[in-house]
Parts: sequence; C-alpha cells; structure tokens
Amino acid sequence: MGNGTSIGRVRGLGSAHEGAHHWLLQRFTAIGNLGLVLWLVVSFMMLPAYDYGTVTDWLAKPISAAAMILLILSTFWHARLGLQVLIEDYIHQGGSRFALIALLNLAAIAGGVFGVFCIASIAFAGAA
Repeated sequence: MGNGTSIGRVRGLGSAHEGAHHWLLQRFTAIGNLGLVLWLVVSFMMLPAYDYGTVTDWLAKPISAAAMILLILSTFWHARLGLQVLIEDYIHQGGSRFALIALLNLAAIAGGVFGVFCIASIAFAGAA
C-alpha cells in the first residue's frame, strides 16, 4: 500500500481525539444549564412581586448573584461549544472557519463578561 492508493493518502489523517472531550463538555454544560434554569424558575416563583425593586433586591443576595453568574457563564459556554461544532462541520474553507471561530469566541467571551458585569453591578449596588 503505497502513497498512490486510497489508504496511503489518508493514513495519518485520523481522529484528532478531541471529539469525546468536546461532546462531554457540551453534555455537562447542558445538565448544568438545566439545573440552573430550574433554580431560576423556582426562585422567580417564590418572589412576592416581579417589580424592579424586588428582583434587584433578590439579585443583590450573594447566593442569587453567584447562581445567576454561573447560569450566564454556562449558557455562553454551551452556546459556544454547539456553534463551534456547527462551524467546523459546515464551513470547509480554512480561513473562513478560523475567522468565524475567532468571532464566535470573541462574541461568547464578550457576552459572558457583559452578563457578569451586569450582575455584579446590581449585586454591589444593592450592597452599598
């Protein structure tokens, strides 16, 4: 089997051994998101009112703020993982794929940082 045969041309181009890790991370973030969204729904149902003051007072509590930050980070991470697979599977040009994944990473990081900043600003404003 020389380099001229079909097997010779593809030898060494096997799996990158990253798929199982990526798949597990996506499942773990999905399970985490499910638990955190259930916590969010139950917490909202237990609030006495849904006006701005009540929700910000609830969000200013450390447990609520920490859980909401975890929800935001886990959601953006999960979305990034899923969209990365979509880009890798359907964008075949190397330069376009690299640019889209870089843009996706930038958007996911920016969204997560913005969400954490918003929660932190509410939490610290309530503490003052």
